[in-house]
Amino acid sequence: MTDPQTETDPQTETGPQAGTDPQDAIDAAAAASETDRDPRIHERTAGEVPDPGDAIPFIGAGPGDPGLLTVTGRELVEAADLVVHAGSLVNSELLEAYCADAERVSSVGKDLEELVPLMRDAHEAGRNVVRLHSGDPAIYGAALEQMDALEHEGVPTTIVPGVTSAFAASATLRTQLTLNGVANHVAFTRPQGTTLDPEDDHIGEFVGMGDVTTCIYLGTHAIPETMDRLLEDGHDPETPVTVVYHASWPDEDVIEGTIATIGEAVTDAGYRASALVVIGDAARKTGYERSYLYGDWANRGAAGDESPEVDAGEADD
Repeated sequence: MTDPQTETDPQTETGPQAGTDPQDAIDAAAAASETDRDPRIHERTAGEVPDPGDAIPFIGAGPGDPGLLTVTGRELVEAADLVVHAGSLVNSELLEAYCADAERVSSVGKDLEELVPLMRDAHEAGRNVVRLHSGDPAIYGAALEQMDALEHEGVPTTIVPGVTSAFAASATLRTQLTLNGVANHVAFTRPQGTTLDPEDDHIGEFVGMGDVTTCIYLGTHAIPETMDRLLEDGHDPETPVTVVYHASWPDEDVIEGTIATIGEAVTDAGYRASALVVIGDAARKTGYERSYLYGDWANRGAAGDESPEVDAGEADD
């Protein structure tokens, strides 16, 4: 490992070596995917990761609490020489606990043209490099564009999943996101704004379906206007809404209300960071029904009948 360091800016006077334009790499990867599948899909499961240094792992740091980092993620972070992390979205306690001896660089304010050469050059110099995203890289992580750009430069990458904040929120609320007789579906979504055009905002459609638990990833500042749009669209103002602020962090807070009241409640709380908004009855675990899995199906097995196959929905009840 390198000598222990705090947050650093790794740029030298000459800067990193020039490479392929990241957009060209992304376009090339997209074109290749139209005709060929990456053979590694069939060679390795999600739990089988390359040895440290053989590839750059993109790791989900989890929702906040250091204990919710996966075992594999922790092992890779502890072995790292350079950890490029998502700034304040990753709990500083996690960084101190698991990679205090590594050089740590925040990705905040750095574009692909800076991040990709930074990670590539460190990898090619023989350093163990880890890219640490918040939550799970597959949920609003913007990981793939970095991975494609690195792969285009000849640097292997891999994904290590993490715990997304929606799952931490459901654990805090002591409920399920899918709940028999209440919610058969879950939607992970975000509201219109800088990164999403109004026509691509489908929150109202999810809420209108009724049996969907709608999980919205957003900053607290966007909650009031998101609720106002739902009211303008004619949704029931009494629809329950629960906001879990900083799920699993030490300052976690739970604010409950309805589409009509939650915006003001969050504003009054004065929070200015990320939150997970859960719309639907599942958040309050009201009115759910006993599942088939631990009722009729279980009794069939007890009676000595040959166990029937259980589909994915029944297995998850």
